[in-house]
Amino acid sequence: MSIHKEGHMYCVVATVLYAIVIWLCLTFLPGFLSYPLMFITGLLWFWVFWFFRIPARTFTQGEQLLISPCDGKVVVIEETHEGEYFKDQRIQVSIFMSPLNVHVNRYPLSGTVQYARYHKGKYLVAWHPKSSTENERTTIVVKSSKAEILIRQIAGAVARRIVMYSKEGDAATQNAELGFIKFGSRVDLFLPPGTKINAKIGDVVQGGIDVIATLNV
Repeated sequence: MSIHKEGHMYCVVATVLYAIVIWLCLTFLPGFLSYPLMFITGLLWFWVFWFFRIPARTFTQGEQLLISPCDGKVVVIEETHEGEYFKDQRIQVSIFMSPLNVHVNRYPLSGTVQYARYHKGKYLVAWHPKSSTENERTTIVVKSSKAEILIRQIAGAVARRIVMYSKEGDAATQNAELGFIKFGSRVDLFLPPGTKINAKIGDVVQGGIDVIATLNV
């Protein structure tokens, strides 16, 4: 396991603050106050490192497979109108990431980035139906020899910064990092009609490992 590059500064700041709290507690507070405070601060320090962790994984690969772009829980599988890029009916699969999940986002398939946009927006809770179109978000479209899909990173009520690495014209490699969302969020996939969906609502999935869908040949 390693710490993601997006978390290096947060971990340094958390460590310095934790050290200051320990010094203040041991210097100025009696034990019955200092020890609980140090324990609570230690939990927060651990959580910062835990949030930015990147566990070692053996990735699933396959030209016809759409691999989960993130860790989390599948909360939406439905046919809906996608109005930004395709402007037609698509199958939407949404994955909610809690603050305890790994928050790196990955390409579900290999291809070429056709479209990449960042949108400022609100910070509704990530499972809110309007969060996909009203929250801070990015839209990334990847076209392979099998299909063209849309990936949307969505900030939640806690998240305040989406990092997108994708640029139009980039080569997208299945399971490579496309971005990171800090402190709670959601990722939507918009897939071609008729795509075989392997996931079910309520499934807990891992990015780079679980197969969300199988593309039609």
